[in-house]
Amino acid sequence: MDMKNGSSIQKHLLNLEEYNDPTMYDMENDGFDDDFAFIEKWASLMGGTLIDLACGTGRTAIPLAEKGYSIIGVDLHEGMLERAKLKAEEEHTDIRFELQNCEDLELDMKSSMIYMVGNAFQHFLTNEAQDKLLQSVGVHLKSGGVFIFNIRFPNAEELLQDAGEEYWRTYTTDDGKQVDIYTISKYDALTQVQDYVIVRKTKRDDHTIENELRTTIQLRYTYPMEMERLLARHGFRVIELYGDWEENPPVDSKPKLIYVCQKEKE
Repeated sequence: MDMKNGSSIQKHLLNLEEYNDPTMYDMENDGFDDDFAFIEKWASLMGGTLIDLACGTGRTAIPLAEKGYSIIGVDLHEGMLERAKLKAEEEHTDIRFELQNCEDLELDMKSSMIYMVGNAFQHFLTNEAQDKLLQSVGVHLKSGGVFIFNIRFPNAEELLQDAGEEYWRTYTTDDGKQVDIYTISKYDALTQVQDYVIVRKTKRDDHTIENELRTTIQLRYTYPMEMERLLARHGFRVIELYGDWEENPPVDSKPKLIYVCQKEKE
């Protein structure tokens, strides 16, 4: 990898503390596959080699490869990518993984379908970062190809949260311990960036707290009309927009926005 891409990766890793324990990440997200049927439907329609941006530990890439799809997984977090490689080997799947910044992709091919799930689009915090991402996607997407991604809906409930700890969910570790997860958030309306503190409280059998882990992350929110104009500026047309992975229409009360964008024919 060239020095430019390497330096770019180091800069973005500053906002990826949340992913420093890939094993914990997998435990927390175990069983989540709400997006898989939707992604596979489009994969079957578009054909060819898929590009999974911000692929993480291979949550969608590996099961797609198991179904026979050719796929390239890209991520800038080396730890997440190494775990993805290990999991792919264990499942005997053939996936090409690339350690790259999605803003500066250097792949030797173009795809008919590029996708980015898990709200990863929100990691691109500035206008410049969003522009570079979409430019990079456009370079690697065939004319008429589709770019699929999802973000959190920037509605009042999402942005105007209580200042204190808010319960999110609970999971059980491999050794049977219960971990309660809370979030603390603060939204900056000028930058449209939400600062999150994620608090994980591991409990003993008597429900007292054994230890507490805090990580931080920043996420950029983009409003629907703003997103439509941004995509059009980079040669994408929104052909489908949903409020969930079951393809229901977007409404203010739903927490998601799922975009299917087509690269305008050259």
